[in-house]
Amino acid sequence: MEQTKAKILLVEDDTFISGMYQTKLSMLGYSVRVASDGEAGWAELQKETPDLVLLDIVLPKKDGFEILGDIRADAKFKGLPVILLTNLGQKPDVQKGLELGADDYIIKAHFTPSEVVEKIEKMLERKTA
Repeated sequence: MEQTKAKILLVEDDTFISGMYQTKLSMLGYSVRVASDGEAGWAELQKETPDLVLLDIVLPKKDGFEILGDIRADAKFKGLPVILLTNLGQKPDVQKGLELGADDYIIKAHFTPSEVVEKIEKMLERKTA
């Protein structure tokens, strides 16, 4: 049996998008857990630290900026790569995301799922290097 590549936590409330990424990443050998709101995403992080977090910003219960801030404030998540995957494309949003410590900021409409997967793989390579 092939070893799973890396564990990815996807926090995304759009079931179509989360299903698409979960399928694509699983087919490539990644272990993917999905949370559909911010509180569930934070709970999943507490259970098991993933190798990378794909985080939407506009989420029910707790938004992506809050989660990102909490991740960066928690020593146990030091070095955890977080990619914001969102439709918020305004410059202030991008700046806020990067200032809060996101490793990358991907605007959903500007990237195909394959391009997003490439970014994930590059990020994971840097982490293990």
